[in-house]
Amino acid sequence: MTQSANTTRRDFLRAGAVATASMATYIPARALGLEGNTAPSEKISLGVIGIGPRCTYDLKAMLPFPDIQCVAIADVQAKRRDAGKLLVDEHYGNRDCKLYRDFRELLDRKDIDAVLIATGDRWHAAASIAAAKAGKDVYSEKPCGITIAACQELAETMHRENRVFQAGTQRRSVPNFQKAVEWAQSGKLGKLHTMHASVYIPTLDNSWLPAQPTPSRDLVDWNLWLGPAAWRPFNQQYVDGKWRGQWDFDSGARLLDWGAHTVDLCQWANQADDTLPIEYEPTEKNIVCRYVNGVKLIIDFLPTPFGDRAPHYVTRLGTCPVRFIGDEGSVETGDEGEIVAQPDSLQKQVTDDLKRVRGLDVSAHARNFFDCVRSRKATTANPDVMRRSHIACHAAAIAWILKRKLTIDPVKEEFVGDAEANRLSSRASRDWV
Repeated sequence: MTQSANTTRRDFLRAGAVATASMATYIPARALGLEGNTAPSEKISLGVIGIGPRCTYDLKAMLPFPDIQCVAIADVQAKRRDAGKLLVDEHYGNRDCKLYRDFRELLDRKDIDAVLIATGDRWHAAASIAAAKAGKDVYSEKPCGITIAACQELAETMHRENRVFQAGTQRRSVPNFQKAVEWAQSGKLGKLHTMHASVYIPTLDNSWLPAQPTPSRDLVDWNLWLGPAAWRPFNQQYVDGKWRGQWDFDSGARLLDWGAHTVDLCQWANQADDTLPIEYEPTEKNIVCRYVNGVKLIIDFLPTPFGDRAPHYVTRLGTCPVRFIGDEGSVETGDEGEIVAQPDSLQKQVTDDLKRVRGLDVSAHARNFFDCVRSRKATTANPDVMRRSHIACHAAAIAWILKRKLTIDPVKEEFVGDAEANRLSSRASRDWV
C-alpha cells in the first residue's frame, strides 16, 4: 500500500470521527451530575399535599436543596394550588409543576419519592397513612395526629410500610434548643427535677359558623376539605383559617399547637422519648404532669392576645419557650435564640452562634429528612418520638377537658380506670369518599 493511500485512509477515519462527534447529542453538565450538580435521576422527587402559609414556609426552605425536585402540588383550593405552582415554577424557571385537586391522584404517581404534608390538623394522619401505603416517605407538619389513636395508627403504619417519617417539630434541629437539652441531659444543671413547656390557653369550641353557598368543587372542594372530620355547612372563614380551635378540626383543644414542640423538647430533655408522663393534673394556669422517674413537667398556659394569630413576642424569649430546672441550675430558651442560664458560670458558656438560627427555621430539620430518605435511617423526629410526645399532649388536653387528674399506662397508652377519658382517645371518621 502506497504512502498516498495510507494518508487518504487516515484522513477518511479522522473525518468520520469528527462527523460522528458532531452528530452526538449535547448533554449539559447538570444532567450528568457534573460541576457540583445533581443528576435528575439522583434527585428526590417531592410532592406537596396542602399548601397554605405554613407549607409555603416549609417549601421555601426545601426548594434550594440541589438534590430535591418539587414536581407536584395537591390542594382543595384553586387559589392555593395556583400560588404554589407560581412559587415552584419561578424557582426552577419552568412550568413543570403539576397541580391536583385530589391528593390521591398525586399519590398515584410512581415517580414521586416523598411528600410534604401541611394540611389542616384533621388531615395530617390520614394523608400521611395514605402516602405511606402508596410507597412515599413523609414529612408531616404537626400536630401529626388529631387524637391518641391517630398518632398510634400513624406510627404503626410507618413501621409496617418501612417508610421514612419526619414530624414537623423542627425545634429539635435548632441550635439553642439543642444546647438547652444537652445541658439538661449532661448533668450541668445537676439532677433534673422540673421542666416547663409553654402552650396557648386551651380552648374548646363546638359552635358552627353560619352556612354559606357551597362553591364549585374546582374552586374549593368542600367535601375533600372536611375529609375525615364531621360534616357541617360551608363557610369561607373555615378554609381561611377559622377552623382553629374548633373541636372537629383542631388537635387537643389547641394544646398541641405549641405543645407538639415544647412538650416534645421536654420529653427529649428528660431522655423520655420511649415513654411519657404517667399523671396529668389540670389547674387554672397549667397542667402538672409527672414521670415515673419523679421529674415534673408543668405545661404553662400563655395568652394569645391577638386571637388566632399569636404575636411573635409572647415572652421575651419569643414563642415556644421551655425551661429545664435541676438542683444545681436552670436553662430557659425560646424562638428568639436567647438562652438564659443559672448559675453565671453556665451563662458564660452561651455563644453568639447559638442565636443565628431562630426556632421557626425548618432548613436543618428538612435536610435531616431528605438525608434519611437516602440512608433509610430514623429521622430526628421519627414516628416513635412523635407518638410519645403527641400522646402526652393529648393526655394533658383530655385531663383539661374533663377537669380532673388522669393516670395513663405508658406502655399500653391507655388511661387507668377512666372509660370516659379512653373514649376521648379516638374519634369517628366520616366516610367522605
